[in-house]
Amino acid sequence: MIRTVIFDMDGVIIDTEPIHHHAFFSLFAELGIPVSEAEYATFLGKSTRNVFQQLKNNYHLSQEVEDLVMRKRELFNTSFDDDADLDLLPGVRALIEDLRRHDVQLVVASSASKATIARVFDRFGLGPYFAHRISGEDFERSKPDPAIFLRAAELAATPVSECIVIEDSANGVAAAKAAGIYCIGYASEHSAGQDLRSADRVIHHFSELTASDIKTLSAQ
Repeated sequence: MIRTVIFDMDGVIIDTEPIHHHAFFSLFAELGIPVSEAEYATFLGKSTRNVFQQLKNNYHLSQEVEDLVMRKRELFNTSFDDDADLDLLPGVRALIEDLRRHDVQLVVASSASKATIARVFDRFGLGPYFAHRISGEDFERSKPDPAIFLRAAELAATPVSECIVIEDSANGVAAAKAAGIYCIGYASEHSAGQDLRSADRVIHHFSELTASDIKTLSAQ
């Protein structure tokens, strides 16, 4: 029986991807580096620090990785605070509430920074629902490395066979499967171009999931 659900955040709980995209490409323009949309798509699911470590090597950037991370975060925060229309993705709050009513433990395991996770949680009042928040900035390697999901299961004191992961990126799905965790791929308009075929199940709307159904799932 499933006792813990591990949520990715960006693209699953909230669609901040357009804000991240704007912040990244604004910074790429400042740096004068020709990052394509195809190259950018390979970054989804990775931490900002890992992305800039890769870009520093690829484009021989003189700036320190930490300075690039902070500048991107500044651009993101400005756009996040200015976007009055930003909201949780359709159906996800109802699913979160349903899971908690059924005593399912919730963990967020996101490649986003701790500051960004806190910003989202504070704005939308998510804190009371989640037992743990895990940021990719605490890991040397990003998804598809499974470390973040293994840590989520450890913090939740739940065997991986009694966890599921909900993810919207190919890197995230690969990380979940590498951790030995049942993975639900969330295929929405925001995850276009992401290969979710390795997921155990793919949904297109959170109304397709209920706590009762989730609790009966098991790792393959």
